[in-house]
Amino acid sequence: MDIIYLLIPISLVLIGLMVWAFLWAIQSGQFDDLEGPAHEILMDDDKAPDSIHHNRKSEDLNN
Repeated sequence: MDIIYLLIPISLVLIGLMVWAFLWAIQSGQFDDLEGPAHEILMDDDKAPDSIHHNRKSEDLNN
């Protein structure tokens, strides 16, 4: 029965830490967009970087 006097404060501290971590995650924007990053993987990027286009144009001029 004496152990209950130790376990109750420890459990309250752990619950407090979990609530604090959850509130911190909400305020820092961790739950703002849950589906966006998953959809970005599936989307193709049709535009090539400018440096690739620039190098191809200079090669075409040399030939």
